[in-house]
Amino acid sequence: MGDVLAGIHATWEFDTDSVLIRFERGIRTPKLFQSLRERRVPHTALSSVTLTPGKRGTVVLHAVPRPGADPLLEAAAGQLKAGSDPYRLVLPAEREMLAEYYADELRARLGPDAAEPAERFLVAAPEAPMQFKAYDGRASFDGDRISFRWFWTGASTAKWKAGDQTFPVTELCGVEWRSPEAFDGYLRLVPRGREGAGAGPGAGAGLGMSTASGPGVGDGTGTGTGTGLGTGLAAGLLPSAQPMAPRPTRADQDPAAVVFGLGYGPVHESLPFAAAVLESVRRKQPSSATPASVPAGAGRRDPADIAERIRHLGELHQAGLVTDDEFSAKKAQLLAEL
Repeated sequence: MGDVLAGIHATWEFDTDSVLIRFERGIRTPKLFQSLRERRVPHTALSSVTLTPGKRGTVVLHAVPRPGADPLLEAAAGQLKAGSDPYRLVLPAEREMLAEYYADELRARLGPDAAEPAERFLVAAPEAPMQFKAYDGRASFDGDRISFRWFWTGASTAKWKAGDQTFPVTELCGVEWRSPEAFDGYLRLVPRGREGAGAGPGAGAGLGMSTASGPGVGDGTGTGTGTGLGTGLAAGLLPSAQPMAPRPTRADQDPAAVVFGLGYGPVHESLPFAAAVLESVRRKQPSSATPASVPAGAGRRDPADIAERIRHLGELHQAGLVTDDEFSAKKAQLLAEL
């Protein structure tokens, strides 16, 4: 096609085999878009294209990727809000006819396997090296290894005793990301042999494969203050080599995880990081391995853990960091997990 369609926060450039999405860098542009900058999406990565009415005199052109085609959405696992979906182009309503034309053009170029999950990632992941600051430590990824360096002001005693952690991607089977817009967000690595261990929301990977001494005291939980309550994750699994000890149930006690808090591990930093790690894990896994998703544990929560969460929520409410409605909704959700 070779045409350009400019919308709010992004511009789509239509090529013969792909769509190049360039994101604006204005102050009103979602920070995730600014972090991604641009993405090339092959037509073979798409499953469908829709055009629907938007808010306040707009229409939304939405290219829906195939499951498994984009590491960013695989890592997000349904937790992204609509306004942060990089596949939505918001346009003024007067451009509806033009948007419909491009929607039809894209539909005509969908691949024969559009209705099927992708066997591999078709959209490039954000590039390493990259890092971000979590509540209890700093996470770094150089393309081959992930490192967690604990903060003495936030890391739990368990993490302090375990020491700083380094994880080669060849020793991992996946990664779990829970949005920092939930109250107990985290990024957790899943070492091979531990993909089924643990239970309950917040369950995650086991201990690190290599450690080094590092500072860290306290029992910070790193709970955030947003209202998003999704618990999705993403992983490319490898066969288990041998049974291993169960992983810690809570992410703040697991040296293979970093937890998020208010201002720590924001979506635009931690999600691209998770996507880059996930893509590297899938790319470097043995050819005989079969990728699969790792569901978030759905067991009942420890009452003591629930009480601690509610206490922390109350502190946030009293400090004015959580509204009355947010406090009531989250408290009800926590009580329902007993």
